[in-house]
Amino acid sequence: MQNIKWCTGLLLLLFCNITGIAQGPPITGDKPVMLGANSWVVKTLTEIRSTEEGTFTKAPLMVHYLPTANTLIGVHIPFVNTRFDQNNFSEQSLGDIEILGKYQFYRKDGKGKTFRLVAKTLQMLPTGRELNLERISMGNYQSYVSLIAGYESLKYGISNELGYGLQPFNDMDELRYQLSFGLPLMKPSYPVKKVNLYFEYQSSWFVNLDEYMLLYAQGVQYAKGQFTVEAAIQFPLIQTASDQRLQRQFSVIFGTRYIF
Repeated sequence: MQNIKWCTGLLLLLFCNITGIAQGPPITGDKPVMLGANSWVVKTLTEIRSTEEGTFTKAPLMVHYLPTANTLIGVHIPFVNTRFDQNNFSEQSLGDIEILGKYQFYRKDGKGKTFRLVAKTLQMLPTGRELNLERISMGNYQSYVSLIAGYESLKYGISNELGYGLQPFNDMDELRYQLSFGLPLMKPSYPVKKVNLYFEYQSSWFVNLDEYMLLYAQGVQYAKGQFTVEAAIQFPLIQTASDQRLQRQFSVIFGTRYIF
């Protein structure tokens, strides 16, 4: 619990002191700003995760559709590659399929700026193997609900997400908080052409295990028109997990998205 208090203070300090933030969708987090009605987004976001037991890769195909300007539904179909260092065993399989739903229930716009709140649900189906790999392949049903709050202007944007992941068939329930900042490297232009740096934090408390993890991701994003490419490296600042598959060394994350 002492680690949780210390990390909460760290995140608040970072929130108060970082300026010059870029707008745009975070790489490892989520954002409340949605596209117009009847829009489609096709994206990938591959994670190569190095742990004490081996290297695990998740490569999902994600399709999002917006029936209205304030609702979104989506499906994520992940393909997983696992490699265990101890016995040099590797295999490819299907991971846990995810069903996504988002509803924007509050919006306040100003001149060149907006603040929005979104309710989110992510239902993870037990289609993967029981590998105890959080957010990759658990092989158990999981339900995640969260609140996303974000502010964006022509010069900067901040995204926050607070959520709880329930796993009724094991002891991996998680209280998660994600915070994303960015730094623009180009002036706003139309058609869209921008490069952003991202500074992203993930705080995870596994409540039944009483274990804690704080991750930091440094990323870069390039967007031109309807196409975006992005990459980040994520590593732990604090982790108290006893399970070696939860003990992360680092993750390499990269992906693309296309809007139509």
